[in-house]
Amino acid sequence: MVQMSKRSEVEPFHAMDVLAEATRRRDAGHPVISMAIGQPAHPAPKAALDAAREALGHGRLGYTDALGTVSLKRAIAAHYHRRHGLSLDPQRIAATTGSSSAGFNLAFLALFDPGDRVAIARPGYPAYRNIMAALGLVVVEIEADADSGFTLTPESLERAAARDGKPLKGVLLASPANPTGTVTGKARLKALADYCRHNAIAFISDEIYHGLTFDGEETTALEVAGDAIVINSFSKYYCMTGWRIGWMVLPEARVRAFERIAQSLYISPPELSQIAAEAALGANEELDGYKRAYAANRALLLDRLPQIGFSIASPMDGAFYAYADVSRFTNDSMAFAQRMLAEINVAATPGFDFDPIEGHRTMRFSYAGSGADMEEAMNRIARWLG
Repeated sequence: MVQMSKRSEVEPFHAMDVLAEATRRRDAGHPVISMAIGQPAHPAPKAALDAAREALGHGRLGYTDALGTVSLKRAIAAHYHRRHGLSLDPQRIAATTGSSSAGFNLAFLALFDPGDRVAIARPGYPAYRNIMAALGLVVVEIEADADSGFTLTPESLERAAARDGKPLKGVLLASPANPTGTVTGKARLKALADYCRHNAIAFISDEIYHGLTFDGEETTALEVAGDAIVINSFSKYYCMTGWRIGWMVLPEARVRAFERIAQSLYISPPELSQIAAEAALGANEELDGYKRAYAANRALLLDRLPQIGFSIASPMDGAFYAYADVSRFTNDSMAFAQRMLAEINVAATPGFDFDPIEGHRTMRFSYAGSGADMEEAMNRIARWLG
C-alpha cells in the first residue's frame, strides 16, 4: 500500500470539522446556530455584487497576471492612502487566492526553508501551525497572556530564543488576532518590527481583521516597518469569504520571488473575484453598518457569557470572536463542543484548535452571525447549563 507523506499528518482544523457536523445537522432539519467559524452573516457589499454581475454579463473571464490586475492593485494602494496616509507603489501589492489558501503559503515558501524556526502567538490561528508543519518548518509557539498584553513582544522572543538556543528565522503576528481579539498598538508593533529587523528575522503581519477594531489602535505594519510582509483579505470586513480573494504588500526587492512561486502554484487569482473586490473597496458606508451589528453582538456576549459562567479569557478589542474560559463546566472543550452541538444545536470551536496546551479549558465563540441568532444561542446555552 502506498504510504501517505509525513506532511499529511497535520492536526485537523477543528473549527472546520465542527462546521461540517453543524452543516450535516442543519441539512437533517435541526435548528443549528453556528458560532464556530468567522463567517459574516452579511453578503458581499452591493457594489461588489453589481460589479460581478456586470462582468458575468460580458461572458469572458480568464487568467490575469499572477499577482493580480493592475486595476485592483491600484485600488488597494489607494485604500492604504485613504486609511493610513501611506503612498504605496501598486507593484508592491500582490492579489492572492485568499489569505490562508495562498497568502500564507506564498510567504512561508518564499521566506523559509525546511527546518527554519518561525514564532507565532499561543493561542493563535491553527492554520499557521498546520501549514508550517506541512512545509517542514519548526513552529515556535510563544504564550501570549496578560503579562505580555496578549501579544508577542521582543522580550518574549528573546526568552524563546534563549530557551531553545536556536535563532528565529521568522515572526508572524496577527492584529486584530484570532482567537483572542488582541489589537497590538503602534508602539508595540514598532518595537516588535524593530527587533525583527535588528536580528535579521522576517516579520509577517496578518491584518485580515483590519476594519474590525472596536477598542484600541488599528495600525498596519507598513506604518512602522517598510520591510514587513503584510497579508490581508476581503473575507472578513468585506464579507467575501467564498470569493477566496486577498492581498499582500511586499518589499519591492521580494516581489519577483513571490511572483515566481505564485505563477506555478496558483496561475492567477480568479478574475471575477478581483473585479468584485475592487468594487468592495468603495463600500465602506455599507460595511461599517455591518460592523455596527458586530459591535452589538460583541456587547451581548461581553454581558451574557460571564452571566452563563464563561469568563472572557482575552481581550475582545477586534475581529469578531469571544475567547472564553469554560473550565467551570468542563476540562475537555472538544467533548463539550460536541455535546453542545448535539444537545442544543449550538456550534462553537474548542480551544484546542488555537492552543494545544491550555485549549482543553477554552472555547471560541464567533459573533459574526445575526443579532437574533446570537441572542438565541446565548439563551439556549444558559438554559442548557442552567
